[in-house]
Amino acid sequence: MTALLDLQGVTAGYGPVQALFGVDLHLSDGEVVALMGRNGMGKTTTIRTIMRLLPLTGGTIFFDGRDMARLPAHRAARAGLGLVPEGRRCFAPLTVAENLSVAQRPGDWTLARVCDLFPRLGERMGQAARTLSGGEQQMLAIGRALLTNPRLLILDEATEGLAPVVRQEIWAAIRALKGQGMSILLVDKSLAELRAVADRAVILERGASVWSGRMARLDDDTAERLLGV
Repeated sequence: MTALLDLQGVTAGYGPVQALFGVDLHLSDGEVVALMGRNGMGKTTTIRTIMRLLPLTGGTIFFDGRDMARLPAHRAARAGLGLVPEGRRCFAPLTVAENLSVAQRPGDWTLARVCDLFPRLGERMGQAARTLSGGEQQMLAIGRALLTNPRLLILDEATEGLAPVVRQEIWAAIRALKGQGMSILLVDKSLAELRAVADRAVILERGASVWSGRMARLDDDTAERLLGV
């Protein structure tokens, strides 16, 4: 099966400091892949490199058959990459409606469809983003990414720091998106939830891919050794 996203031997870093030492990852259309690893192992750096927020120093990144190596970040987004960044990063002074409309591009995802996925957003359209709870801001960040009508949705720690009940709402939305055929690259610390939604996993250690395969093949011993869970 042809990969929608294909990384081979990716290296990258922050100035002179190398952070990725060979990341291999592929994701097919309609697939959910978990990008896993302990803290500091390169997950967010990998996402930033995919999104062209960091320069690629080695290897290749192809998205939908297109070489992404030299694209600037705004063109990567227009190519169909939708990012929900760690920490949400909503536009605090803008209303919910303004946060959503600023990102909207033509496609199947509309404001009404986002509100169907997250009814709370529909109830808070006139509120400033800074007045929302952390969970509501996360819903807003996901809705904003969906309104770019991406081919691939990338979620970096989408449930981190949220109350358990809100975490479950976010996971329910991710499962719904999977059921609708959305391609998703997902970073999260909850192995139990990842097992329930991801088709495959890639595990990083010290900035390199050290394990990949079907989620069902990730046994407890491997999880303990590479993830500490």
